[in-house]
Amino acid sequence: QVQLVESGGGSVQAGGSLRLSCAASGDDFNSNCMAWFRQAPGKEREGVASLTRNGGATSYVDSVKGRFTISQDKAKNALYLQMNNLKPEDTAMYYCAAVRGWLNECPLVRALFDDWGQGTQVTVSS
Repeated sequence: QVQLVESGGGSVQAGGSLRLSCAASGDDFNSNCMAWFRQAPGKEREGVASLTRNGGATSYVDSVKGRFTISQDKAKNALYLQMNNLKPEDTAMYYCAAVRGWLNECPLVRALFDDWGQGTQVTVSS
């Protein structure tokens, strides 16, 4: 089984920063596509940023471009999301997700992702 565990969420004022971490484990973990999704109350889960673990290609939703940076530590099977200049509209539960297998691209499409973490709450106040 694949396990994804997020951490680093919290409460911050607008303009502040947070760094989310996702630790992946499991003997059968072989994902080349990992991503961060978020879901605010009453809204659908949306893709925030994705990364191909092999090539390092990244993708971001327009609303976070220039503010968020997705990165990894492949040796640790860890995924990170550095969030700067946070805005109240960034408030959501943030989920780490992984696609099983080896994909060359990592589009932010929910249906592609097989494994999900429990989520970590990010709250941005004004």
